[in-house]
Amino acid sequence: MEFKPLPIGIDNFEKIVTRGYYFIDKTLLIKDLLDNKADVNLFTRPRRFGKTLNMSMLQYFFENNPKDNSYLFEGLNIMETGEKYTSHMGQYPVINLSLKSAKQPNFELALKCIRDEIVDEFRRHKYVLESNKLQEEKEKYLKITKAEEDDSLYVTSLKFLSQCLEKYHGKKAIILIDEYDVPLENAFFEGFYDKMIAFIRSLFESALKTNSSLEFAVMTGCLRISRESIFTGLNNLNIISILNDRYAEYFGFSDDEVKELTKYYKLEEKYSLIKEWYNGYIFGQTNVYNPWSVIKFIYDLLANINVFPSSYWANTSSNSIVKSLIEKADDETKSEIETLIEGKTIEKPIHEDITYDEVYDSMDNLYNFMFFTGYFKKVNERLEDDTRYLEIAIPNKEIKYIFREKVLKWFNAKIKAEDLSKVYTSVLKGDVETFQSEINRLLRKTISFNDAYENFYHGFVVGVLSGIDGYIVKSNRESGDGRSDIYIRPLSIFQRAVIIEIKVCDKPKDLFTKCDKALEQIEEMKYEEELNEEGYEDIIKYGMAFYRKDCLIKVKEE
Repeated sequence: MEFKPLPIGIDNFEKIVTRGYYFIDKTLLIKDLLDNKADVNLFTRPRRFGKTLNMSMLQYFFENNPKDNSYLFEGLNIMETGEKYTSHMGQYPVINLSLKSAKQPNFELALKCIRDEIVDEFRRHKYVLESNKLQEEKEKYLKITKAEEDDSLYVTSLKFLSQCLEKYHGKKAIILIDEYDVPLENAFFEGFYDKMIAFIRSLFESALKTNSSLEFAVMTGCLRISRESIFTGLNNLNIISILNDRYAEYFGFSDDEVKELTKYYKLEEKYSLIKEWYNGYIFGQTNVYNPWSVIKFIYDLLANINVFPSSYWANTSSNSIVKSLIEKADDETKSEIETLIEGKTIEKPIHEDITYDEVYDSMDNLYNFMFFTGYFKKVNERLEDDTRYLEIAIPNKEIKYIFREKVLKWFNAKIKAEDLSKVYTSVLKGDVETFQSEINRLLRKTISFNDAYENFYHGFVVGVLSGIDGYIVKSNRESGDGRSDIYIRPLSIFQRAVIIEIKVCDKPKDLFTKCDKALEQIEEMKYEEELNEEGYEDIIKYGMAFYRKDCLIKVKEE
C-alpha cells in the first residue's frame, strides 16, 4: 500500500485536499464559529499549531467564488452537520490577509510588506471594478492596485475593500487576519514599536470596530495583545486563548488523531515515544500534541524506523525571548529553571493581556509570555484576590531539550563574557585557593541539571578553561590505561601542562574524599604518560569534586 504524503509546511487547504496529503479534519471549527456568532474572534496559539491552515480552510469554505469549492469538503465532518451550516458555503466575499511577512529590520520595509499583502488582496478582488456599482470607489481602488506609496490609502484599506465587496456582492464580508502580532513582536525587537502600533491600530479599528460591511472576522496570533490599545474599545472582540475551553481541539492534534496517524503509517510502536516528546499541551481542558513536530518525526521515521526524536519546533519558534529570560535571570529564576528542567512545577501569576513592551518589566511577565507561546503547560490553577495563579511545567521532552541545549549554551556564553584571567593564572600556577573560589563564583552564575551531572560539570570546566591563550584544552582523550577528564597542553613543551579529573558527589560530605579519589585515579591510571611521551615534564594535577553549586579542588604538583 502506498501511503499518502505528509503535509510538511503546507498550509493551503485546497492543496492539501487536491494533492491527496494526509489531512486531519478540523472542519467543525466552521460549525462552532457559526454557532457562537462572535463578531471578531481572536485565536491565540503557539507557532506551528495549524492556525494558517485553518484560516485557509475558512476562506475556501465561505468565499463566494466563480469556481465551486464544495468538492474540497466532500466526506469531511462539516458536510454531515446539515443544511443549517452547509448553506453558508460559498456565500460571502472573503478578505484574507497574513501579516507574517512584516518581520523586517526597519519600519519602512515592514510597512511595505504589509502594504504589498493588502495590494495583493485588492488585485485578487479586482473583478468588482467590472460592475457599474463602484463608480465612486474606482479611482481609489485602482490607486491601491497600482501599489501607490500613499500611506493614507492603506490605514483604512480593509474597511474600504469590505465596503466595495459588499456593494458588489450584496453581502457583508468576512475578514481573516493571520499572524496579526508578528509586526508588533518584530517592531518591538527592532525598535520601531510605536510607529507600528499606530499603523496597525488604524488598520484594525476601521476594519473591525466601525465597519458596517463586516459579517465577522477571525484573527490568529501567538499573544493576546489588548492593552496595546490596538483594540481600544473593540467591544465585539472574542478572545480564545489556550486557557479557553472552546475551540480547544481545532489547533494541534488530539491523542486519538495521533493514534490514528501512527496506525495509518504502521508506526504504532512509536506512539509512546511521540507522546513523550510532543504531547503535553493543555488547551482549555483538552490534551494537545504539537502538530508540526509530530508530522516531521513521522516523516523522518518513514525513512528510518530507528531515527531518534528531534526538537523540530526549536528551529521554527523565535527563541529570542527565552534567551533574554536567561540573560536577565537572577538566582531565584535560575533555581526555578532548574526546578522545571528536573520535571517539577513552579507557580506564577498569569495575565492574559500582556504587551510586548511589558514583557521585560518583570520575570513574571516573561514567564507569561513563554506560557502563551508554548514553552510551558498548565498543571493546576487557583484564584487569589482576583489574580489567577497557574502551576506550570515543561510539557514534554522536546521543550526540555530546548531548555537544556539552548539554555545551557546561553549560560555558557554568559560565563565566557566574564573576566576569566584569574582562573587562567591560578590553574597554571597551582594557586588552588583562587582557582577554587573562581570556579565556585562562576558555578553560581550558571544552572545545573540533576539528570546530566557528569557531562554538565565536564562541559562547564572545559568551557571556562578553553580560552587560555597559547594552550590547547582537550577533554576525554585516551591516555595511559584510561581517559583523563581534561588536559591543558601548552604549545611549548617547556611550559607547564595540566591534568584535571572530575568527580560528582551525591552528598556534600563526599566532596573531600572524592577529591582525593580523583587525584589517586590520575596516578593509578598513569594519565601523565601521554604528556611525558610528548616531552612535557612540568605537569600539575587537579582533582575536582562537585556537589550541586559547590566545588572543592585539590592539587598535586610533579
